[in-house]
This record gives sequence, C-alpha cells and structure tokens, in this order.
Amino acid sequence: MSQAKYNRIVLKLSGEALAGEEGFGINPSIIKSVAEQVKAVYELGVEIAVVVGGGNIWRGKIGSEMGMDRAAADYMGMLATVMNSLALQDSLENIGVQTRVQTSIEMRQVAEPYIRRKAVRHLEKKRVVIFAAGTGNPYFSTDTTAALRAAEIEADVILMAKNNVDGVYNADPKLVPDAVKYETLTYIDVLKDGLAVMDSTASSLCMDNDIPLIVFSITEEGNIKRAVTGENIGTIVKGK
Repeated sequence: MSQAKYNRIVLKLSGEALAGEEGFGINPSIIKSVAEQVKAVYELGVEIAVVVGGGNIWRGKIGSEMGMDRAAADYMGMLATVMNSLALQDSLENIGVQTRVQTSIEMRQVAEPYIRRKAVRHLEKKRVVIFAAGTGNPYFSTDTTAALRAAEIEADVILMAKNNVDGVYNADPKLVPDAVKYETLTYIDVLKDGLAVMDSTASSLCMDNDIPLIVFSITEEGNIKRAVTGENIGTIVKGK
C-alpha cells in the first residue's frame, strides 16, 4: 500500500475543473471522479481540506468588466463557491466520506461558519473540510483563500489541481508549442517572472509561511493520490 508523504493537505480545485469540457456548471461525472480521487487519499489516513473556486458558475472579474461594482461581483463569486462546495460534499458523502462545509460568510442553514479551531478538530477526526465563500472579503481570490487556510491549519502542502495544464510553464503551452515545463520553482521565481501559478498575494503568503505548492493536472485519474504519495508529477513550488 502506498504511503502518504504529507499528513495534512489543502487541495485547491478550480471551479472550471468541475465543469469539464462544457466549461460551465457542474459535470456530474467530473465531480464524481474528483470525489473518488479524494476518497483514495482519505483512505491513506491523510487529513484533507479542500478549497473550491467558483469560475464554472461566476467570475467576479467578468462582472466588474460588465460595469458591476467589484465588491458585489466578488460576493457573487463567493456564493458560487458555496454551490460547488455543497455539490462536492454530496458526492463525497455518497461514497462514504464524512465532510463538513465551512463558509467565510455565515449561512448556517447550509454550512458551518468558518472557525479555525473547529476546522482543525474536524480534520483530526478524519473529516474532509471544504472551505467555501473564499476569505469572505472581496478583492481576494480563492488561491489566496487556499494559502490563508493552509497557513491557519498548518497544512504540510497545497495541491493545486488544474484542468487545463499539467504544471507550470514558461509560456502558455496552448499558444506556444515549445513552452518549457518547470519541475521545480521558488516563489521568488514565480513573483519575479510573473508566472501564472497563483496570484501574487497567494504566492507571497505561501512564501512567507514556507508552504510548498504542487501544481498538477486533475484530468488524469489518480493524480491527487500520486501527488500525496510523493510521485514526481506536475511542478513543485517552494522556498524563497
């Protein structure tokens, strides 16, 4: 049986990863696949927290480009992450994985409010904790949420699962056929070269708290488990 390299992880899922090829909404087969991959890691005894984006339903940036107030557009994006989180919770519990959804914006009828100590206690009891509604503040991305929550719960690593790329490249591999994939990077490299890994706030937070990041593709079945067991997939970002 494979041994886990990390005891406590934060899994960052983009909203787009749940949409599949449709690009919008929640694809039932995709979310079921993600849930099964999470269960495979859960069965290794790993403590798992998940941060889900909302881009498959709404993107705050698009709203602001339409002329909406940026804060209102961002709050709509936070609500989209709650919808994705509840869908993932349902998929996980359907296959026997205990979960809790915690939201940064209180909505007690559907989820617990985010309380750090309570989140840690859930993890210690081997429940998957899904952090929804971002940081609860506009102007911050779900990448920043993942970095912040990872620091708060003292996670060993952030796993950033992408649906359209299998690591970090020096250029967009869809536009530049000979783009070079990095095996390892430092956060200083990411910030200095403006690489599209996560936003600068999230990168700085990870760097300041010495939290490693693994960027990999979610589309290949079993990749979450491979990342947790230390297989060389994707790109590792760490250190200063």
